[in-house]
Amino acid sequence: MTKVITDEKMIDELLTRSVAEILPAKEELKKKLMSGKQLRIKLGIDPTSPNLHMGRSIPLLKLQDFQKLGHQIVLIIGNATGVVGDTSDKDSERPMLEQETIDSNFKTYAEQAGKILDMDKVELHKNGDWLNKLTYREIGEHASVFSVADFIARDNIRRRLDEGKRVSLREVLYPLMQGYDSVAIEADVELGGTDQKFNLLAGRDLQREFNQEPQSVLMNGIINGIDGRKMSSSWGNTINLMDEPKEMYGKVMSMSDDSIMEYFVYCTRVPMEQVGEYQNQLSSGINPKEIKMALARSVVSMYHSESDALESEKNWQTQFSDGGIPDDVPEHLVESPAEIMDLLKETGLVKSGGEARRKIDEGAVQMDGKKIKEIKLKVTREQLEKGFILKLGRKMFRIKGKKKD
Repeated sequence: MTKVITDEKMIDELLTRSVAEILPAKEELKKKLMSGKQLRIKLGIDPTSPNLHMGRSIPLLKLQDFQKLGHQIVLIIGNATGVVGDTSDKDSERPMLEQETIDSNFKTYAEQAGKILDMDKVELHKNGDWLNKLTYREIGEHASVFSVADFIARDNIRRRLDEGKRVSLREVLYPLMQGYDSVAIEADVELGGTDQKFNLLAGRDLQREFNQEPQSVLMNGIINGIDGRKMSSSWGNTINLMDEPKEMYGKVMSMSDDSIMEYFVYCTRVPMEQVGEYQNQLSSGINPKEIKMALARSVVSMYHSESDALESEKNWQTQFSDGGIPDDVPEHLVESPAEIMDLLKETGLVKSGGEARRKIDEGAVQMDGKKIKEIKLKVTREQLEKGFILKLGRKMFRIKGKKKD
């Protein structure tokens, strides 16, 4: 059996860094951690998209902290809960997902989680292995532990009801399912975001029903995505753990300066002493870009390598800071002279002609560094033979004419 570490300094940081709330009490969980007993630490992830993003990395990094102390990590892939759908952070009913979609999404979850955890030491489960075997009688017995009032007292559910929005009976099932996961694997501690509080506490209630010691609950805060809203795959504002180094670096650099320190605390394991120094530098008036570059290097180094981080930084500086053109700009070949509007759509820089017009009117479209002002501008054959850079915002393509055979 792995030796359990009871270093008080490590435990205190585990119980504070990126932690929003611990129930029933932080002192109770600290006592368990100081006892030297190996605890079973649970995290469930629903495969509602193919990619794990940095919002998901927060509890995964906390699992890593527990793993370093010698505790047993239990990672549950929600192939059953993912079909039903968690309504914890939603303002409207979540559609049921097809089982085929769920099964496809989680194919690389273990690989992605392995960027943070030592998967050889992780106990990995799919909750369909026990949830899909339950009978109606068993589900009814689980449901009797809770009341409808318990469910509708939740802020988002109460708000939807007050607004006259539909709340399906299916949504009531999700906390029962997540709670029973804790019973099935006999969890000592469960991790989750603050938006999961009701579901996490449901695990404690069901464990009591099954004569198990109720788990401790450790909740992390929620980070914003690169557009300032909560990071969510459905909004496309994510930094994914499998993003290429240059893309990952660029996404970090594109986010709000207000998120820098939060990302250092929640999404990295840069020592807190160093994080404090970065905060002091920001408070002293240093250009936030310098600290954000340090954050981007840390993030890319975590999921790739230090050399990837340095190369990504060099590329970013060339492209956005020094005003140059990076070597790896994607190339788009065209058969014959075409209008700029068509090229914008062909390259995917815009989704429609209307968007192309707006971006040109705003002066956001550039051709070899010069703003395009004519909506109907047509590139010449000579320009295609020479090639040029078509740029919109931070995205760009090298446009060239196809050579005839």
